[in-house]
Amino acid sequence: MNVKENRPFWTALIVVAVWVVLSNPGAWAQDGSGNEEGAMAEPTLRFIETNGIKMRIAEMGEGPLVLLIHGWPESWYSWRHQLPALAKAGYHVVAPDMRGYGKTDKPGAVEDYDIEHLTADVVGVIDALGEKTAVVAGHDWGALVAWNCLLLHPDRFSALIAMSVPYSGRSATSPVDSWKSQFGDNFFYILYFQELGVAEAEFDADPRGILSRLYLSPSSPREPAVVTDPKRAAGGWIPRLGAPKGLPDWLTQEDLDYYVDEFTASGFRGGINYYRNFGRNWEITPQLTGAKIEQPVLFIAGEKDVVIAGAKEGQLRGSMGRVVEDLRGVTLVPEIGHWVQQESPAATNEAMIAFLKGLD
Repeated sequence: MNVKENRPFWTALIVVAVWVVLSNPGAWAQDGSGNEEGAMAEPTLRFIETNGIKMRIAEMGEGPLVLLIHGWPESWYSWRHQLPALAKAGYHVVAPDMRGYGKTDKPGAVEDYDIEHLTADVVGVIDALGEKTAVVAGHDWGALVAWNCLLLHPDRFSALIAMSVPYSGRSATSPVDSWKSQFGDNFFYILYFQELGVAEAEFDADPRGILSRLYLSPSSPREPAVVTDPKRAAGGWIPRLGAPKGLPDWLTQEDLDYYVDEFTASGFRGGINYYRNFGRNWEITPQLTGAKIEQPVLFIAGEKDVVIAGAKEGQLRGSMGRVVEDLRGVTLVPEIGHWVQQESPAATNEAMIAFLKGLD
Protein backbone atom coordinates (compact mmCIF):
# COMPACT_ATOMS: atom_id res chain seq x y z
CA MET A 1 0.00 0.00 0.00
CA ASN A 2 1.23 3.47 -0.77
CA VAL A 3 1.74 4.85 2.71
CA LYS A 4 1.88 8.47 1.63
CA GLU A 5 -1.40 8.20 -0.26
CA ASN A 6 -3.21 6.34 2.47
CA ARG A 7 -1.66 7.36 5.79
CA PRO A 8 -4.85 9.16 6.99
CA PHE A 9 -6.80 5.91 6.59
CA TRP A 10 -4.74 4.22 9.24
CA THR A 11 -3.06 6.62 11.62
CA ALA A 12 -6.18 7.55 13.60
CA LEU A 13 -6.53 3.98 14.69
CA ILE A 14 -3.49 4.43 16.86
CA VAL A 15 -5.64 6.66 19.11
CA VAL A 16 -7.05 5.15 18.22
CA ALA A 17 -28.65 -20.31 5.85
CA VAL A 18 -25.12 -21.69 6.59
CA TRP A 19 -22.48 -21.34 3.88
CA VAL A 20 -21.69 -24.97 3.00
CA VAL A 21 -19.13 -24.79 0.23
CA LEU A 22 -16.24 -22.42 0.86
CA SER A 23 -15.46 -19.95 -1.88
CA ASN A 24 -11.87 -21.16 -2.00
CA PRO A 25 -11.69 -24.86 -1.10
CA GLY A 26 -8.01 -24.94 -1.97
CA ALA A 27 -7.22 -22.60 0.90
CA TRP A 28 -8.05 -25.41 3.30
CA ALA A 29 -5.51 -27.77 1.74
CA GLN A 30 -3.09 -26.29 4.25
CA ASP A 31 -3.53 -26.07 8.00
CA GLY A 32 -3.08 -22.29 7.91
CA SER A 33 0.38 -22.37 9.43
CA GLY A 34 2.12 -22.72 6.08
CA ASN A 35 2.30 -26.50 6.31
CA GLU A 36 0.62 -28.71 3.75
CA GLU A 37 0.46 -31.61 6.19
CA GLY A 38 -2.29 -31.88 8.76
CA ALA A 39 -5.05 -30.46 6.57
CA MET A 40 -8.30 -30.19 8.50
CA ALA A 41 -11.97 -30.13 7.71
CA GLU A 42 -13.71 -26.90 6.88
CA PRO A 43 -15.03 -24.85 9.79
CA THR A 44 -18.63 -25.24 10.82
CA LEU A 45 -20.74 -22.16 10.18
CA ARG A 46 -23.86 -21.80 12.31
CA PHE A 47 -25.97 -19.24 14.10
CA ILE A 48 -26.18 -18.43 17.78
CA GLU A 49 -28.16 -15.92 19.84
CA THR A 50 -26.14 -13.30 21.66
CA ASN A 51 -27.08 -10.03 23.32
CA GLY A 52 -30.43 -9.91 21.54
CA ILE A 53 -29.14 -10.55 18.02
CA LYS A 54 -28.57 -13.58 15.78
CA MET A 55 -24.89 -14.00 15.00
CA ARG A 56 -23.14 -16.28 12.50
CA ILE A 57 -20.01 -17.96 13.78
CA ALA A 58 -17.33 -20.12 12.22
CA GLU A 59 -15.85 -22.69 14.59
CA MET A 60 -13.33 -25.50 14.67
CA GLY A 61 -11.65 -27.71 17.24
CA GLU A 62 -12.04 -28.65 20.88
CA GLY A 63 -10.36 -27.32 23.98
CA PRO A 64 -10.03 -23.91 25.64
CA LEU A 65 -12.11 -21.26 23.89
CA VAL A 66 -10.38 -18.69 21.68
CA LEU A 67 -12.48 -15.97 20.04
CA LEU A 68 -11.24 -14.23 16.87
CA ILE A 69 -12.75 -10.77 16.30
CA HIS A 70 -12.39 -9.24 12.83
CA GLY A 71 -12.06 -5.60 11.88
CA TRP A 72 -13.26 -3.32 9.08
CA PRO A 73 -14.04 -4.07 6.33
CA GLU A 74 -13.73 -7.76 7.04
CA SER A 75 -15.51 -11.01 8.00
CA TRP A 76 -14.99 -14.26 9.87
CA TYR A 77 -13.16 -15.20 6.67
CA SER A 78 -10.27 -12.95 7.66
CA TRP A 79 -9.34 -15.73 10.13
CA ARG A 80 -9.44 -18.55 7.54
CA HIS A 81 -5.77 -19.37 8.18
CA GLN A 82 -5.98 -19.21 11.98
CA LEU A 83 -9.08 -21.40 12.46
CA PRO A 84 -7.49 -24.71 11.36
CA ALA A 85 -4.07 -23.94 12.84
CA LEU A 86 -5.39 -23.13 16.31
CA ALA A 87 -7.85 -26.02 16.21
CA LYS A 88 -5.01 -28.39 15.38
CA ALA A 89 -3.07 -26.95 18.31
CA GLY A 90 -5.86 -27.99 20.70
CA TYR A 91 -8.25 -25.06 20.95
CA HIS A 92 -11.95 -24.44 20.35
CA VAL A 93 -11.66 -21.54 17.91
CA VAL A 94 -14.62 -19.32 17.05
CA ALA A 95 -14.68 -16.43 14.58
CA PRO A 96 -17.98 -14.53 14.37
CA ASP A 97 -19.33 -12.21 11.76
CA MET A 98 -19.56 -9.22 14.04
CA ARG A 99 -22.73 -7.14 14.49
CA GLY A 100 -23.58 -5.46 11.19
CA TYR A 101 -21.44 -7.80 9.07
CA GLY A 102 -22.03 -10.84 6.87
CA LYS A 103 -24.98 -12.97 7.93
CA THR A 104 -25.15 -11.54 11.45
CA ASP A 105 -28.04 -9.22 12.36
CA LYS A 106 -27.74 -5.54 11.50
CA PRO A 107 -29.69 -3.28 13.89
CA GLY A 108 -30.77 0.03 12.41
CA ALA A 109 -29.82 2.52 15.12
CA VAL A 110 -26.31 3.97 15.08
CA GLU A 111 -26.04 3.76 18.87
CA ASP A 112 -26.65 0.00 18.69
CA TYR A 113 -23.03 -0.26 17.53
CA ASP A 114 -21.40 1.42 20.53
CA ILE A 115 -18.66 -0.29 22.52
CA GLU A 116 -21.07 -1.51 25.20
CA HIS A 117 -23.11 -3.40 22.60
CA LEU A 118 -20.03 -4.74 20.79
CA THR A 119 -18.33 -6.08 23.90
CA ALA A 120 -21.62 -7.50 25.22
CA ASP A 121 -21.98 -9.36 21.92
CA VAL A 122 -18.63 -11.05 22.53
CA VAL A 123 -19.56 -11.93 26.11
CA GLY A 124 -22.79 -13.39 24.72
CA VAL A 125 -20.79 -15.67 22.45
CA ILE A 126 -19.03 -17.10 25.50
CA ASP A 127 -22.41 -17.67 27.17
CA ALA A 128 -23.95 -19.24 24.08
CA LEU A 129 -21.06 -21.72 23.90
CA GLY A 130 -21.52 -22.68 27.56
CA GLU A 131 -18.18 -21.31 28.73
CA LYS A 132 -17.27 -18.94 31.53
CA THR A 133 -14.18 -17.33 30.02
CA ALA A 134 -12.26 -17.10 26.76
CA VAL A 135 -9.07 -15.78 25.27
CA VAL A 136 -9.95 -13.05 22.81
CA ALA A 137 -7.95 -12.03 19.75
CA GLY A 138 -8.81 -9.04 17.61
CA HIS A 139 -7.49 -7.30 14.52
CA ASP A 140 -8.08 -3.67 13.49
CA TRP A 141 -11.52 -2.68 14.86
CA GLY A 142 -11.61 -6.15 16.36
CA ALA A 143 -8.59 -5.18 18.44
CA LEU A 144 -10.41 -2.08 19.70
CA VAL A 145 -13.34 -4.30 20.68
CA ALA A 146 -11.04 -6.86 22.26
CA TRP A 147 -9.12 -4.30 24.36
CA ASN A 148 -12.45 -3.04 25.65
CA CYS A 149 -13.66 -6.57 26.36
CA LEU A 150 -10.88 -6.84 28.95
CA LEU A 151 -11.57 -3.36 30.30
CA LEU A 152 -15.37 -3.62 30.53
CA HIS A 153 -15.74 -7.35 31.29
CA PRO A 154 -12.44 -8.37 32.93
CA ASP A 155 -13.91 -11.46 34.62
CA ARG A 156 -14.91 -13.03 31.28
CA PHE A 157 -11.61 -12.82 29.40
CA SER A 158 -8.46 -14.61 30.50
CA ALA A 159 -6.03 -13.14 27.96
CA LEU A 160 -5.77 -10.98 24.83
CA ILE A 161 -4.01 -11.14 21.48
CA ALA A 162 -4.27 -7.67 19.91
CA MET A 163 -3.28 -7.16 16.30
CA SER A 164 -2.40 -3.91 14.55
CA VAL A 165 -3.98 -1.52 17.06
CA PRO A 166 -2.11 -0.92 20.34
CA TYR A 167 -3.72 0.61 23.41
CA SER A 168 -2.11 3.10 25.74
CA GLY A 169 -5.10 4.28 27.77
CA ARG A 170 -8.18 6.46 27.46
CA SER A 171 -7.58 9.75 25.68
CA ALA A 172 -8.11 13.01 27.54
CA THR A 173 -10.48 14.36 24.89
CA SER A 174 -12.95 12.89 22.41
CA PRO A 175 -11.06 11.54 19.39
CA VAL A 176 -13.69 12.95 17.02
CA ASP A 177 -13.03 16.46 18.33
CA SER A 178 -9.32 15.91 17.83
CA TRP A 179 -9.78 14.79 14.22
CA LYS A 180 -12.04 17.74 13.42
CA SER A 181 -9.41 20.07 14.77
CA GLN A 182 -6.62 18.29 12.89
CA PHE A 183 -8.25 17.88 9.48
CA GLY A 184 -10.63 20.80 9.21
CA ASP A 185 -12.11 20.89 5.69
CA ASN A 186 -9.73 18.23 4.42
CA PHE A 187 -10.83 14.67 3.72
CA PHE A 188 -10.34 12.16 6.51
CA TYR A 189 -12.11 8.87 6.22
CA ILE A 190 -13.41 8.69 9.81
CA LEU A 191 -14.92 12.15 9.55
CA TYR A 192 -16.35 11.15 6.16
CA PHE A 193 -17.95 8.19 7.92
CA GLN A 194 -19.72 10.55 10.33
CA GLU A 195 -21.92 11.76 7.44
CA LEU A 196 -24.98 9.53 7.72
CA GLY A 197 -25.71 7.56 4.57
CA VAL A 198 -22.88 9.00 2.50
CA ALA A 199 -19.96 6.59 2.77
CA GLU A 200 -22.14 3.49 2.69
CA ALA A 201 -23.84 4.76 -0.47
CA GLU A 202 -20.43 5.13 -2.15
CA PHE A 203 -19.20 1.69 -1.08
CA ASP A 204 -22.50 -0.15 -1.63
CA ALA A 205 -22.42 1.09 -5.22
CA ASP A 206 -18.93 -0.37 -5.77
CA PRO A 207 -17.97 -3.00 -3.16
CA ARG A 208 -15.18 -4.39 -5.32
CA GLY A 209 -13.80 -0.92 -5.88
CA ILE A 210 -13.29 -0.16 -2.19
CA LEU A 211 -12.28 -3.65 -1.06
CA SER A 212 -9.72 -4.19 -3.83
CA ARG A 213 -8.08 -0.87 -2.96
CA LEU A 214 -7.85 -1.69 0.76
CA TYR A 215 -6.74 -5.35 0.66
CA LEU A 216 -3.21 -4.62 -0.48
CA SER A 217 0.33 -4.87 0.84
CA PRO A 218 2.63 -1.90 1.46
CA SER A 219 4.50 -2.62 -1.78
CA SER A 220 1.44 -3.31 -3.94
CA PRO A 221 1.54 -1.25 -7.17
CA ARG A 222 -1.39 1.09 -7.80
CA GLU A 223 -2.73 3.30 -10.53
CA PRO A 224 -2.63 7.04 -9.81
CA ALA A 225 -5.48 8.36 -7.68
CA VAL A 226 -8.30 10.05 -9.58
CA VAL A 227 -8.93 12.64 -6.87
CA THR A 228 -5.89 14.33 -5.39
CA ASP A 229 -7.53 17.47 -3.97
CA PRO A 230 -7.30 17.08 -0.17
CA LYS A 231 -10.58 18.91 0.46
CA ARG A 232 -13.56 16.81 1.49
CA ALA A 233 -15.72 18.66 -1.04
CA ALA A 234 -13.62 17.19 -3.88
CA GLY A 235 -15.21 13.76 -3.55
CA GLY A 236 -15.54 10.50 -1.67
CA TRP A 237 -12.91 7.92 -0.80
CA ILE A 238 -12.67 5.37 -3.62
CA PRO A 239 -11.28 7.84 -6.20
CA ARG A 240 -8.66 8.97 -3.68
CA LEU A 241 -7.23 5.43 -3.50
CA GLY A 242 -5.23 4.28 -6.50
CA ALA A 243 -6.73 1.21 -8.15
CA PRO A 244 -4.60 -1.93 -7.69
CA LYS A 245 -2.58 -3.19 -10.63
CA GLY A 246 -3.07 -6.75 -9.37
CA LEU A 247 -3.85 -8.82 -6.30
CA PRO A 248 -1.25 -9.24 -3.57
CA ASP A 249 0.18 -12.75 -3.33
CA TRP A 250 -1.70 -13.47 -0.10
CA LEU A 251 -5.15 -12.77 -1.58
CA THR A 252 -6.63 -15.00 -4.29
CA GLN A 253 -9.36 -13.97 -6.68
CA GLU A 254 -11.66 -16.38 -4.80
CA ASP A 255 -10.82 -14.67 -1.51
CA LEU A 256 -11.63 -11.24 -2.88
CA ASP A 257 -14.81 -12.54 -4.51
CA TYR A 258 -15.97 -13.95 -1.16
CA TYR A 259 -15.52 -10.61 0.57
CA VAL A 260 -17.21 -8.76 -2.29
CA ASP A 261 -20.17 -11.15 -2.22
CA GLU A 262 -20.53 -10.75 1.54
CA PHE A 263 -20.55 -6.96 1.42
CA THR A 264 -22.77 -6.90 -1.66
CA ALA A 265 -25.36 -8.82 0.37
CA SER A 266 -24.89 -7.08 3.72
CA GLY A 267 -23.97 -3.54 2.74
CA PHE A 268 -21.38 -1.40 4.51
CA ARG A 269 -23.59 0.58 6.91
CA GLY A 270 -23.17 -1.74 9.90
CA GLY A 271 -19.41 -1.60 9.96
CA ILE A 272 -19.34 2.15 9.32
CA ASN A 273 -21.62 2.62 12.33
CA TYR A 274 -18.74 1.44 14.53
CA TYR A 275 -16.88 4.59 13.51
CA ARG A 276 -19.93 6.75 14.18
CA ASN A 277 -19.65 5.74 17.83
CA PHE A 278 -16.12 6.96 18.45
CA GLY A 279 -17.47 10.05 20.21
CA ARG A 280 -20.19 8.17 22.07
CA ASN A 281 -17.76 5.47 23.18
CA TRP A 282 -15.54 8.10 24.75
CA GLU A 283 -18.52 9.77 26.45
CA ILE A 284 -19.95 6.58 27.99
CA THR A 285 -16.70 5.17 29.38
CA PRO A 286 -15.31 7.76 31.83
CA GLN A 287 -14.66 4.90 34.27
CA LEU A 288 -11.82 3.74 32.03
CA THR A 289 -9.67 6.74 32.90
CA GLY A 290 -6.56 5.28 34.49
CA ALA A 291 -7.81 1.69 34.15
CA LYS A 292 -5.21 -1.07 33.97
CA ILE A 293 -5.30 -4.41 32.15
CA GLU A 294 -4.13 -7.27 34.35
CA GLN A 295 -4.57 -10.21 31.96
CA PRO A 296 -1.69 -11.48 29.80
CA VAL A 297 -1.45 -9.68 26.46
CA LEU A 298 0.36 -10.37 23.20
CA PHE A 299 0.62 -7.71 20.51
CA ILE A 300 1.17 -8.63 16.85
CA ALA A 301 1.52 -6.30 13.87
CA GLY A 302 3.17 -6.09 10.51
CA GLU A 303 6.37 -4.12 10.73
CA LYS A 304 5.10 -1.90 7.89
CA ASP A 305 1.55 -1.51 9.21
CA VAL A 306 1.07 2.24 9.12
CA VAL A 307 -1.18 2.00 12.18
CA ILE A 308 1.96 1.69 14.28
CA ALA A 309 3.63 4.43 12.23
CA GLY A 310 7.07 2.86 12.23
CA ALA A 311 7.16 2.26 15.97
CA LYS A 312 9.69 -0.31 17.11
CA GLU A 313 9.19 -3.03 19.69
CA GLY A 314 10.61 -0.97 22.53
CA GLN A 315 8.36 1.99 21.78
CA LEU A 316 5.27 -0.21 21.65
CA ARG A 317 6.23 -1.92 24.88
CA GLY A 318 6.65 1.45 26.51
CA SER A 319 3.31 2.88 25.40
CA MET A 320 1.25 -0.23 26.11
CA GLY A 321 3.16 -0.89 29.31
CA ARG A 322 1.55 2.16 30.91
CA VAL A 323 -1.75 0.29 31.07
CA VAL A 324 -0.91 -3.38 30.43
CA GLU A 325 0.55 -5.02 33.51
CA ASP A 326 1.42 -8.37 31.89
CA LEU A 327 2.58 -7.68 28.33
CA ARG A 328 4.01 -11.05 27.30
CA GLY A 329 5.37 -9.99 23.94
CA VAL A 330 5.38 -7.71 20.91
CA THR A 331 5.73 -9.48 17.57
CA LEU A 332 6.48 -7.31 14.53
CA VAL A 333 6.49 -9.33 11.31
CA PRO A 334 9.12 -8.02 8.86
CA GLU A 335 7.97 -6.55 5.52
CA ILE A 336 4.29 -7.11 6.40
CA GLY A 337 1.54 -4.48 6.37
CA HIS A 338 -1.85 -4.03 8.01
CA TRP A 339 -3.54 -7.37 7.21
CA VAL A 340 -1.02 -9.33 9.25
CA GLN A 341 -2.95 -12.57 9.85
CA GLN A 342 -3.73 -12.83 6.15
CA GLU A 343 -0.43 -11.53 4.78
CA SER A 344 1.71 -13.71 7.03
CA PRO A 345 -0.37 -16.54 8.50
CA ALA A 346 2.58 -18.77 9.39
CA ALA A 347 4.32 -16.15 11.54
CA THR A 348 1.03 -14.98 13.04
CA ASN A 349 -0.06 -18.50 13.95
CA GLU A 350 3.32 -19.35 15.42
CA ALA A 351 3.19 -16.31 17.72
CA MET A 352 -0.44 -16.94 18.69
CA ILE A 353 0.08 -20.61 19.51
CA ALA A 354 3.25 -19.96 21.53
CA PHE A 355 1.39 -17.35 23.58
CA LEU A 356 -1.62 -19.64 24.11
CA LYS A 357 0.57 -22.55 25.17
CA GLY A 358 2.24 -20.26 27.68
CA LEU A 359 -1.11 -19.70 29.36
CA ASP A 360 -1.70 -23.43 29.99
